[in-house]
Amino acid sequence: MDELDGRILKLLQNEFPLSERPYEVLASKLGISCDVLLGRVRKLIDDGVIRRMGASFDSCELGFCSTLAAVSVKDELVDRAVEIINRFDEVTHNYLRRDEFNIWFTIVAADGGRIEHIIEQIRSELTLDSSEILVLPAKGMFKLNTCFNVSV
Repeated sequence: MDELDGRILKLLQNEFPLSERPYEVLASKLGISCDVLLGRVRKLIDDGVIRRMGASFDSCELGFCSTLAAVSVKDELVDRAVEIINRFDEVTHNYLRRDEFNIWFTIVAADGGRIEHIIEQIRSELTLDSSEILVLPAKGMFKLNTCFNVSV
């Protein structure tokens, strides 16, 4: 990674333009061609420097409800549990933990009733006790804007 890659990352994080052709705008700011920019971005992705690129929306501001949830399943049921959890479009992501509650996931839905329905479906399909599922709705929101300074 060189100085230009650092400048590219900084622009991608902090100044991604809302434009019909955002990469052309960025390339112009950097004084390089769009092809060079796209090649560098592809390499940063391939090298694992960029893991994900996408918009991040505040679901609460858009009128949605969300919750963090977790289930406790036996190791041999983890794959089945993940398959069931992932069936719901409202599940934004999940991850495995080495803990009694070993699968954690977030749900963003139109309303609390839909969240309750999804939780009940998951509980029912996995035949979980109520003690084997946690629902942890946010009591407050603290949003951190994480921007990484790149030095090469």
